[in-house]
Amino acid sequence: MSQIPKDTASEGVTLASRDSIEQVEEGHALAPRFDRDGLIACITNEAASGEVLMLGYMNREALALTIRSGEAHYWSRSRQALWRKGATSGLVQRVEEMRIDDDQDAVWLRVSVAGSGASCHVGYRSCFYRRVPVGAQHEQDPALVFTEARKTFDPLQMYGDAPNPTIL
Repeated sequence: MSQIPKDTASEGVTLASRDSIEQVEEGHALAPRFDRDGLIACITNEAASGEVLMLGYMNREALALTIRSGEAHYWSRSRQALWRKGATSGLVQRVEEMRIDDDQDAVWLRVSVAGSGASCHVGYRSCFYRRVPVGAQHEQDPALVFTEARKTFDPLQMYGDAPNPTIL
């Protein structure tokens, strides 16, 4: 089993090369498959409730920093920058458990969130704060249904004039 070259932030975290299907699916070595942009999808749930908080992405550095520090780090596709979740807001995600899927191309974090427990930059607990009507509830032009009654914080107070990461 060979090693993937490491950047300086990845020191102390060994990522194995992907040598065989058996090794990837049944082995004990962490051998993640990053996409063509060098990213791996990361689903994040609240540890106690199981609520889905967000879908983010990690590059090799973010994955290594998360493993080393026990705090969630992500790669912002809009800002093209590494970020530690909660660095600005104080809503740090402390990783309780990290899993990788069967073919090691997606990560799942179970986290405890500091402060109000919010993980969405819009101010809601979850980034999945709206429901899309399906099946019998579906209409020609379905309106999104809010599942969270109110925001847990005011994004303008929290982030000031920082650029909004939502891409139009």
